[in-house]
Amino acid sequence: IFINNEWRRSIRGRTFPTQNPATGTEICQVEEAGKDDVDEAVAAAKAAMQNGSSWRRMDSCGRGRLLNKLADLVERDRLLLATLETLDTGKPFLQSYFMDLEGSIRTLRYFAGWADKNHGQSIPTDEGFLCLTRHEPVGVCGAIVPWNFPLLMFTWKLGPALSCGNTLVIKPAEQTPLTALHMGSLIQEAKFPAGVVNIVPGFGTTAGAAITNHMDVDKVTFTGSTAVGQLVLAAAASSNLKRVTLELGGNNACIVFADCDLELAVEYAQNGAFYNQGQCCTAASRIFVQDAVYEEFVRRSVEKAKTIVIGDPLDPRTSHGPQIDRRQFDKVMDLIKSAAEEGATLEFGGGAVSNRSLFIQPTIFSGVKDHMRIAKEEIFGPVQCIFRFSSQQEAVDRANRSQLGLVSAIFTSSMDRALSVSAAMETGTVWVNCYNALHVQTPFGGFKMSGVGRELGQYALAAYSEVKTVTMKCRKML
Repeated sequence: IFINNEWRRSIRGRTFPTQNPATGTEICQVEEAGKDDVDEAVAAAKAAMQNGSSWRRMDSCGRGRLLNKLADLVERDRLLLATLETLDTGKPFLQSYFMDLEGSIRTLRYFAGWADKNHGQSIPTDEGFLCLTRHEPVGVCGAIVPWNFPLLMFTWKLGPALSCGNTLVIKPAEQTPLTALHMGSLIQEAKFPAGVVNIVPGFGTTAGAAITNHMDVDKVTFTGSTAVGQLVLAAAASSNLKRVTLELGGNNACIVFADCDLELAVEYAQNGAFYNQGQCCTAASRIFVQDAVYEEFVRRSVEKAKTIVIGDPLDPRTSHGPQIDRRQFDKVMDLIKSAAEEGATLEFGGGAVSNRSLFIQPTIFSGVKDHMRIAKEEIFGPVQCIFRFSSQQEAVDRANRSQLGLVSAIFTSSMDRALSVSAAMETGTVWVNCYNALHVQTPFGGFKMSGVGRELGQYALAAYSEVKTVTMKCRKML
């Protein structure tokens, strides 16, 4: 447990194992933070936020230099961090190295650049008054990080929080704590002031709940399921009405029109469905294909799925690894079973990989109907569901028929259609002729029950800043 720039044992003396999902073997035991440890971490973060502390006295350029130094150290340890990420999550190593690590480095550098640019305004008011706004840090921020992108989400939350001058208590997911803990050593090495970043590995029901209910935590940011996000929001409201950013689940629709580049659509839609074994909130789980190209889209999707390489995630040839744990594996297998029972056509996969306990074959269903469980629930596994549609209005209406609204995608050669359909989609992000095109400069978040607020880009700064209005009565000027 990393508190006040020091490594500590759990106050209650508890540990928990973190496992390699590809082999089922234990990697190591990790200190388990409970409520008492969270209290100490919050106290350290609060002390670091006090007026006169070295962190509060540091100018904005200094915060930017520290974030850039941290980015340098992550870049130096890129190979180690990518290996840890693959061991702990089971995702293919090349994805960890080229996607997660690259994204983490870019995130730190991007928000380092914002540290001295998040400024207020001078506002014209009545004669005799000077009015200005200041952007001030919210205070102590609690960050709860998911297991599917542990390091990337760590930086998505740390970057804007520290850029704006806040302090942090971060709880990594209990399934994947290792890269977060290594980041603690890099925060030490970069010489961040004590208490600015504190890392408390533990479980959601204990450490996570202690953060969300804590009266000295001023803001909480959470990435995870919609059901847990509702608990986080309720805890924030019933404690001290802390600020909240939630990035929650998705049941994301791709609409493939007959006039599109079909090969491009097949490639992006399938990568969207199977990337990280489907364990993405952005997963392309509902793919609506127009009648004229439906059969060909299904055929090409099956042929492409046959090229996916399942194996050891540390082998650079591997493109498909295991699910994170037995609970997730069982949930996905249950949904696959339900789809077959409800009448969807299994085109490819559909089973576990023999001799590999948590590996599920990339799975494709055609003939999926909107009423099926697999169409209504977030799968979070390697399952591609292909629906048929006739008209543009039908596709939009069915795609929007969800309480979730994270991302969507459109594949078409018509600019008019791209603009009109993207305007009609009830999602926080719409991709046109691409998928999972995430950039640190662009805001990310959901409509409806997919979340509250935005991460990344300039929009993220608002979630970590309080706006203070200062109005001064001036003497009359001659």
